[in-house]
Amino acid sequence: MTVNLNELGIGAPLVDRKNEVMRTMSDSEVRKARRAISSATSRNLKSGFVRGSVYFCAGLTLAVLLFMIGYILVKGIPFLNTDLFSWKYTSDNCSVVPAMVNTLLMTLLALLIACPLGIGSAIYLVEYSKKGNKFVKVVRMTTETLTGIPSIIYGLFGMLLFVGFLKWGYSLMAGAATVAIMILPTIMRTTEESLLAVPDSFREGSFGLGAGKLRTVFKIILPSAVPGILSGIILATGRIVGETAALIYTSGTVAQIPQNLFGSGRTLAIHMYVLSSEGLHSGQAFATAVVLLIMVIGINALAGFVARKIRK
Repeated sequence: MTVNLNELGIGAPLVDRKNEVMRTMSDSEVRKARRAISSATSRNLKSGFVRGSVYFCAGLTLAVLLFMIGYILVKGIPFLNTDLFSWKYTSDNCSVVPAMVNTLLMTLLALLIACPLGIGSAIYLVEYSKKGNKFVKVVRMTTETLTGIPSIIYGLFGMLLFVGFLKWGYSLMAGAATVAIMILPTIMRTTEESLLAVPDSFREGSFGLGAGKLRTVFKIILPSAVPGILSGIILATGRIVGETAALIYTSGTVAQIPQNLFGSGRTLAIHMYVLSSEGLHSGQAFATAVVLLIMVIGINALAGFVARKIRK
């Protein structure tokens, strides 16, 4: 005996939910729904591709950095010994101490010249110059142009001006002045961007409390922009420490600590270049690269620590 559930009122025809929804929708609504689903799928695929590309590029960059650091450490650490850190340089010990001292002196001198000029110029461009000023546009264009000039051009300019015309000779002062011109655009641009990032409400609040322009700049604006300014100084320091071409033409390659600022001396980067070019002390050149790497990391860590303290 066959029982019809519909007649008994127990069951109802089972209809596929998808078909039921499709029947209750018009053709235009169905097309819109399908386009929305297709668009969402396409967006997910594009988002996944972009995310994967970003991860791949980041991983590749990290891998290259780790490979370079590992290669330098493996090649240089075996040649680190006490003779390498003797106070005086000889052709036997290839000491890096004079080059380390010269590198620190060069960095300090260049920053003492470039930081006041760069930060002061940026303050004028942001806080004092009028908007749409043609002179400001020329200064910014010139600054961006100077950023892309090869370092050897700076070296030739420094040799003609400081070494030859001003009669400074091959000296730390000539090298520091040349490198200061090189890093000046970097400090100017980073300082300018940091000052522009400070909200205008800070300025308005200071003026509303009766503070003058100068007090507002030095008490309100500059402290807020210090982290960004320090970032530019860190970039400039890295360029100073790693510079060779410009300093060969201005500070010279003498492997000793100069008696004064107008004495010649080589930095760590030049020391490494000279040792590797001679071909007789390749191991010591890699050891110098290890010392240079540690010094750069130490300078960056110190600058980051200072920036965090100031930010707090």
